[in-house]
Order: sequence, then structure tokens, then C-alpha cells
Amino acid sequence: MAFDGIVVANLVHELKQELNNGRIAKIAQPETDELLLTIKTPDGQKRLCISASASLPLIYLTDTNKPSPMTAPNFCMLLRKHIANGRIIDIWQPKLERIIHFTIEHLDELGDLCRKDLVVEIMGKHSNIIFCNNEGMIIDSIKHVPAQMSSVREVLPGRQYFIPDTMKKHDPLTVSETEFIESVTEKPMPLAKAIYTSFTGVSPVVAEEICSVSGVDSSITPKDLPVDVLTHLYTQFSIYFSDVKEGKFSPAIYYSGKEPKEFSSLPLTQFSGYARNEFRSISHVLELYYSSRNAITRIRQKSTDLRHIVQTALERNRKKYDLQLRQLKDTEGRDKFRVYGELINTYGYNLEPGAKKLEALNYYENKMVSIPLDPTKTPQENAQRYFDKYNKQKRTFEALSRLIEETKEEIDYLESVQTALNIALTEDDLAQIKEELIISGYMRRKFIKKKVKIKNQPLHYISSDGYHMYVGKNNFQNEELTFHFAVGNDWWFHAKQAPGSHVIVKTNGDELPDRTFEEAGKLAAYYSSMRDKDKIEIDYVEKKHVRKPKGGKPGFVVYYTNYSLIIDSDISEIQEV
Repeated sequence: MAFDGIVVANLVHELKQELNNGRIAKIAQPETDELLLTIKTPDGQKRLCISASASLPLIYLTDTNKPSPMTAPNFCMLLRKHIANGRIIDIWQPKLERIIHFTIEHLDELGDLCRKDLVVEIMGKHSNIIFCNNEGMIIDSIKHVPAQMSSVREVLPGRQYFIPDTMKKHDPLTVSETEFIESVTEKPMPLAKAIYTSFTGVSPVVAEEICSVSGVDSSITPKDLPVDVLTHLYTQFSIYFSDVKEGKFSPAIYYSGKEPKEFSSLPLTQFSGYARNEFRSISHVLELYYSSRNAITRIRQKSTDLRHIVQTALERNRKKYDLQLRQLKDTEGRDKFRVYGELINTYGYNLEPGAKKLEALNYYENKMVSIPLDPTKTPQENAQRYFDKYNKQKRTFEALSRLIEETKEEIDYLESVQTALNIALTEDDLAQIKEELIISGYMRRKFIKKKVKIKNQPLHYISSDGYHMYVGKNNFQNEELTFHFAVGNDWWFHAKQAPGSHVIVKTNGDELPDRTFEEAGKLAAYYSSMRDKDKIEIDYVEKKHVRKPKGGKPGFVVYYTNYSLIIDSDISEIQEV
């Protein structure tokens, strides 16, 4: 979700409670575009992280300290000179803009009481931290924006601070019904877009939510809506933003399994399919959400080379597989040539020399057929010509059948590696997958001649009934779990006919409760290529019935007697060890 005006309003509400009347004890600038303020309050010491990063602008309370450079940057030194030991007397947000003002009271060089404003603008690539005097004049900013960079507003020392109103948006907290309807209906675009382009601080997700709770199709053009529907839409809009006015926030993160998909300060009914985890603090939400997303993004970036190797090999094998299937289709009529040869041998004795065809009864199908002949050859030579064609296509069919089976196994294997890359969480996971690709011949080992030993453990969960469940994160772990860790009466789970993890449930000789079967099935569904489906079919069987075929690739198994269940992939309630 966008870092919109509602999230900023939630932050202002929280920061007022936590930081008002606090004294700024320490100012650090750990990054070129980031500040870390240590603030002493009656409830203890707090840290406020403010980032104006173009890629990830943030502001939140944190317990984490960050190392600072040996020499403080100029902007940091300026803030220390003016507001070190200053008292925060107000924290406020103009309208519902993505802007937070910290009004700070301090003593100047002559001992007189002064006020300054530290303005934090959370606006994507235009984010900034601007320091102003009590008359709104810019003293300095963490990023300088000259006229050459922006024709809308200069952000330089000595310039007057103002908020550029380039979009002519309304304040959603004060807009009247007439203004709402006029603003929305004058725009020839889908309703949701008309809403978020008409009001400050409203993100596309919030606009979709307002349409959803109103029961109005967000793709309809507003001018096509009747007046009573627009009035109802305004009513729902007002109700939604009344919680913002009253400070009734409920910070939450929406999870798909372990992966955080969205965060919000107000409930979002449109994400009812995700698991919703509520938090008391929006700062905690932001820190957790972005650290989780950053971890996933970092691993995906580090796996780019491996993904490219696997994807290239997959595309090559899929093309080969399609070509082989087409070639196999060409051999489907091979039996016809054998029959032609037999019919010529049977009926060809009365053929006239130079005959171009033979009309004969096909005694296999009890119908007449016309067999083309080479008039320059004898009946026996024509028969042999058809037998040769049959034998050639038969050999081609047999060879292609073996090749197609091998190619399909190769595709299945590569898809399993691709799934392992998708569920990789750490650099050790990637290292193990890389080692597998080297051993399988898809990559060359550089510098080191011997196999690398990697300490990496499978995922470990405990069912609601107390049984231990293990999930392989790649083919090496799948093989280890199934054939070296599990014993005969343990249960084995896997997504049916789809790449995915082997899930082992240790039974300790007990008969498993139904709930444990369901939870193990959910793990097998989530850690498979089918995790985004609503329902996934899972095969499960006692481990003693699982076999590894001779010469099979890592993680490849066969089983002939199994049970099945249909389950979703929601593992949010399953405890991970």
C-alpha cells in the first residue's frame, strides 16, 4: 500500500502521544538522506528514524540504533547547532498531505526562546527533510532542489517554504457533498481514479476500498452514476474518513502466508482473502513491513543470476519438448504403412505391370482402401518400401518416446528448482540451490574444485496438536528429509502433479489427528508452485510407500498408493519453530 495521507495521519497521532514535550538529546545522520533523532520523553528515551530516500521514504519510531559517520554531514551539524536539546511542542499534518511538521522550541545563541519547524515530506522521489524558521523561510534541507531540477518549487536556503498545489486537490476531511460530487463527476476516468486524483492523501487502495464498501463498481465513469448513488458514495467516503478525524486507527499488515502483501491504518475489506495481523503501533507496522519486504526483495535480487540460468534452460527444454511432440505426431500413421505392405503381399499377385495403385479390402477394418504404388517397382518391392517406412517411423516413435520422457523429467526438475528459488528466504538457501545447479551441470564451479558444504536446515513447524512438521526448501533438502530423516510410519505430503516441497510429519508411532493432516497439507500447498490458487490438491502417504526411481534427479520420487485432500494455502495460524 502507498504511504498515503491516512498512514501519515496515523503517524502524527502516534508521534504526538509519544514525543510531545520530548527533548531532542541526539541528532545523527547515518545516511546522506536519513536522520535518526534520539528524544528524551517522560516515558523514557525514543528514537525517531526519518528517511527521505527516493526509493523508500519512511518515518517511524524504532528501537534500533544505526552507526553514524565519523564526521557529521553539514545538515546534521546545522540541526545540532539550532535544535539540539530543543523541545518538541507540536507535531501536525497540513490537511491530509503526506507531510509532517515538527515545531521545536529552543534557545538561540543569545538565550532567547525561538521556534523552528522541521518539515518531513514523504512524497516518493520528491521526499525531503526541510528545516525552516518561525516565518517559514528555509534555513536548509537534506536535499537541495534548484530551479533546474524543478520548475514548481525551489528548495534552497533563503527561499520561502510552501506546498505546491499542482493537482488542485480537496481536503477529504473537510470536503462538502457538493464539492465531492462536482470534483468526481468532472473527470472522464474510472471512479476509483477520479477519487484518488481529486483528494489529498488518498491512495488508489483507499479509493478502491471506498468503492467496495459503497457497493459501486470502481471502473464505472462517475458521470454515468445517478445522483442518489453519488450521495451514497459521499456518505461512505465521510464515514471512512471520520475515523481519521477522530484518531480511530487500527494499524495492520495483510499477509499471504509469510509474505506481507499490504499494510494499512484502517481496515481494508477488499483484502479479506489475506491474513490480517493487527498492531498497536503504526511505527511497528512500517518497520516490520518494510524490513520483511526488503529481505524478500534482497533475496530476489541476489537470485537473479540463478533465475536466469533456470529460466533459460526451461525455455530451451520447453521448445525441445514441443518439437518432439510434433515429430511424434508425425509417426501416428505408421501402422498404415505396415498394413499397406501386408495387403500388397496378399493381393499383389494379380497386379498388372506398371500399376499405380492397388484397390484392396483392408481385413483389419473390413473396408476397401486404395494403396499408391510406384509403377517402376514390383509388388514385392512396393511392399518392402512400405515395410521400410513403417520400421523407420516405429524406430522414430520409440526413440522420441524415450526423449520426450527425459525432456519432461528435465522440465519438471527445472520447475522444482524454480519453485525452490521462489521460496528461498536466506543466502544459505540460494547457496544450496546454486550447488545443486552445479552438480546437475547447469552451472560451472568457479575456483573451488570440491563440493561446498552448506549448513542449511529445512523449515520446522509444530502442528496445533504438537506434532513436528518439516518442509524441504529445495531438492537436496527434500531428498534428505524423505529418504534419510523420515522413518517408515511418518507421513509424507506433496502438491499433486506440481513442483513443491516435501513435507514430513513425525508421528512417533501415533495415529495423526485430522487437524494435523490439514495443517501439513496447507504447508505442502503453500510451499509449492500452486500457492496462489484458492484450493490445491495434496497427495499424502506414509513414507514407506515413497520410492526413488533409479537414476532419478534430486527430490524426484514415485508412489503408487496414496490419499488426497483439497486444501487452501493459508499457513498464518501454523506455528514455526
